[in-house]
Amino acid sequence: MKSVVLKNSEVNKKKAIEHSHKTINNDVVFQIKRTYFNENYIPSNSTRTTTNFANLARGENRQKNLRSTIQMINNRFNSLAKWDNPNFDRYSLELEIISVDIDIDASGKTFPSIEVLRTYINDHNTGKRIEGIVGNNFSSYLRDYDFSILLSEHNKGKNNNSIPDNFGELHGNIFKCFVNSETYKEHFSKPPVICLSVSSNITYHRTGNHHPILGFEYVSNKSSLTEEYFDKMGLKVRYFIPPNSVAPLAFYFFGDLLSDYTNLELISTISTMETFQKIYRPEIYNANAVAGLYYNPSLHNQDHSLTNIAYDREERTRLGIEQGKFAEEHFIKPYKNILEQWSANFTI
Repeated sequence: MKSVVLKNSEVNKKKAIEHSHKTINNDVVFQIKRTYFNENYIPSNSTRTTTNFANLARGENRQKNLRSTIQMINNRFNSLAKWDNPNFDRYSLELEIISVDIDIDASGKTFPSIEVLRTYINDHNTGKRIEGIVGNNFSSYLRDYDFSILLSEHNKGKNNNSIPDNFGELHGNIFKCFVNSETYKEHFSKPPVICLSVSSNITYHRTGNHHPILGFEYVSNKSSLTEEYFDKMGLKVRYFIPPNSVAPLAFYFFGDLLSDYTNLELISTISTMETFQKIYRPEIYNANAVAGLYYNPSLHNQDHSLTNIAYDREERTRLGIEQGKFAEEHFIKPYKNILEQWSANFTI
């Protein structure tokens, strides 16, 4: 395995930056680009329009949206990291968008495969900048293709929904290939943690297991399609409702979620992703009632509050289909034989 640095430029950390790096793994080349998420953030042309951070950075209120979101994240962080923090202003977060492009045949042509967020924690008491967690949000054109195109076409005209053979395996293998690559290991010190919403068609039951930061653990009565899809990526899932939250979050991870990460690292993920969920899933995460012993999340819950940050969910559904077609046209069809052979022979 070998790696080639293409570009490594440093800029003021308040401005957007890009840093790219290549590594070859089983003839697959990954390229990383980095951009800071702040009030000046402008999505790149390859970023999915429906991804959380990109959707906020559009329209005439884009800077207000971004400032409000960042303030919500910082407020939530300080409310959880309350020790030695009497004024709840000791910490602030920096968010870095990690864009991962893939060159499947080492030809030099790349496709935008994955985007995640990396957190950094600024401790204003000590002046230290602490590395947080990479992952958090998860964005993928290929997942759009799987769910909006492949799954839809597979069930067209059928009375009962089913799942295509090998559903999610290509996507899962690409993700595992990246996480196990030298590129990932050179840039990130710990495995990723992805934090998502709970499913709206599953019942969750609160257990007696309690973590000081993650809160009470919930378990589900069955697996969701998302859980099965992320299992193909090698990720396990646990559900926790953090202190003063109203609904559990789904944490997807490798290893041991409770012992592999520090309290501040976990808080960085909770504060970031709970804020996004309050904006995009207010019926669940900004509800006026707290989840009980048995919990059935519902996007039809009317008893909730809205943030002052606008978001168009109808557009998100429509664009999900368009983004799936983009992946089909520029990745699935042109490289069909290569992808099938590579995925079938992929090993970690």
